[in-house]
Amino acid sequence: MSAFPTLKTGAVLQYPAQKEVRFCTNVLRFIDGSEQRFRNYQSPLHRWMIRLDLLDESELHQLQEFFRTRGGAAGSFAFTDPWDGASYENCSIQDDALMQALLDESNGKTSLTVRENRS
Repeated sequence: MSAFPTLKTGAVLQYPAQKEVRFCTNVLRFIDGSEQRFRNYQSPLHRWMIRLDLLDESELHQLQEFFRTRGGAAGSFAFTDPWDGASYENCSIQDDALMQALLDESNGKTSLTVRENRS
């Protein structure tokens, strides 16, 4: 399985960065007002919002090719969480569009969201 590309600096994202952890809980409410709660899944799902600035043309091209070869949101890949170094083997890009801008030399921008998939 392929891995998410890194920048020339070796990083996968730049700060400020966002990470989200989601749980899925069902709540049953009874007529007497009491509740019963249970998880739908054993583990939470992770999501990383990646915003990249000041990229050069080769870094933008590398991300564009990665996006294209994965088929947008259809493909899966491995992603290493930059906060704790944990590897998540089944991730995908959330959207089917990759917005990029090259403002001038070494001033490219893009943003995307990587999400962990249920195995």
